[in-house]
Parts: sequence; structure tokens; C-alpha cells
Amino acid sequence: LEAVAGQPQPERPILSMGPVQVRLSGWASWYGPGFNGNLSASGERFNQNDLTAAHRHLPFGTRVMVRNLDNGRTVVVRINDRGPYVGDRVIDLSAGAASVLGMIGSGVARVEIEVIEPQQQTTVER
Repeated sequence: LEAVAGQPQPERPILSMGPVQVRLSGWASWYGPGFNGNLSASGERFNQNDLTAAHRHLPFGTRVMVRNLDNGRTVVVRINDRGPYVGDRVIDLSAGAASVLGMIGSGVARVEIEVIEPQQQTTVER
């Protein structure tokens, strides 16, 4: 087919070249003593004092900043496990991370989560 002179050209999509920012908010809980030393879903041993967390879908190794919306405290954690599997919770923090956020006593806190460093895909060259 020949092009028709003066025919409007379709718009080209505009793609962002910067990093995609992901923010979630909801309830966080924490876990530790009963799981300390067990294998996490990523295959590493869980250390309740490390700054780690469980998330249902984020890739292992992803770093997220968690902000306690009740007191403004923040902590950066690395996703190394799956969960939480209770109610409407969006993240399950290690005891170490929960301590930094000041939520050990309450057990849960309203939080905002921001992905700051997605897990990097590695490619094997052949």
C-alpha cells in the first residue's frame, strides 16, 4: 500500500527513561524469635536482628524504605522472605527493623513503603 499524503501519523508513545518509583501503604507487622535461624523463602538463614523483610511479590534482594506513619521513623530493609499472610498487611519486618521503627510493642504499624533499589537482574554471557 502506498502512504496517503497528509495522513495523520500515529503518536509515538513517550517512555520514561528514569527509574520507576513504587510506593505502597498499609499495615506492617514483624516477626523474629520463633523463626530466627530458619531458612527464609530466599534460601538464606533468617536473622531476626538483620534489617530484612518479607513481601508477597517483590523480588528477593529488593531494597525498600519503610516509613512508620505514626512516628516518622524510617528504615531501609532488604526483601529476603515471603509474606505476610495475615489480613491486610503489606510487609512483615524482622525484629531488628521493627525496633528501628519503634513498633515492637504495638506489633503492627501504619507504614509507607518505597522501593529504592530494585533487585538487579544478572545476565550470563555465553
